[in-house]
Amino acid sequence: MFLNLNYVIIFFMERIPGKIDYGGEDGKTRKVVFLALCTAAGLICSYVEALFPLQLGVPGAKPGLPNIVTVVLLYGVGAKEALFVTLARILLSGFMFGNLFAIVYSLAGFLCSFLTMLILKKSDRFGMVGVSTAGGVMHNLGQLAAAACLTDGYVFAYLPALAAAGTAAGVIVGILSGIIGKRLAGMLRKMI
Repeated sequence: MFLNLNYVIIFFMERIPGKIDYGGEDGKTRKVVFLALCTAAGLICSYVEALFPLQLGVPGAKPGLPNIVTVVLLYGVGAKEALFVTLARILLSGFMFGNLFAIVYSLAGFLCSFLTMLILKKSDRFGMVGVSTAGGVMHNLGQLAAAACLTDGYVFAYLPALAAAGTAAGVIVGILSGIIGKRLAGMLRKMI
C-alpha cells in the first residue's frame, strides 16, 4: 500500500505545471500543495494504524507508519518541512482519531524523536535506518515521560518493552523510508 501511495503522490505532483507562476518565482504554491499531500499521506497512515490496532502487550505500541513521511521529508526535503508536516499530522489525527491525551503523548514523543533524529542526521555518523531507529526509541521515551507527568509515574516499567518495540518499528520505518525516498528522489529535489 505504501509503495502505491507514492505513485499517487507522483501522479498528482506531475500534473502541477512547473512553468506557471505560483505567486512568486520560488514556487510557494507548489511547495504548499506538496506539503499538504505529505500531510494527507501521514493522515492516511494514521488512519490505517487506527483501523488495525496491534495488540503487542504494551499500551500505546504501534508500528509508527506515519513516521515514514517524517523520515522521507527529513532526508529528502528538509527539517523545517518535516517539522511542519508532522505537527499538522499529529494535531489533525489526534482530533480525528484520538483525543487530547493522544495529542499530548504524540507531541511529547515527536519532540524527543525529532530532536534526536535531527542531531543524529546532522552528525553524518548514522544512516537513515539508524536515525529512524533512534527516533523510534526516543518517541516511546518521550511518551513515557509525558505519561509519568500525567499519571502516577509507574509507567517506566514499560520502558524495556517499548524500547524493543521502538527499535523494531524504527528499523521498519527506516527501511521503508529509504525505499520510498529513492522512488521519490526526483520529485523531492524539486521541492528543495
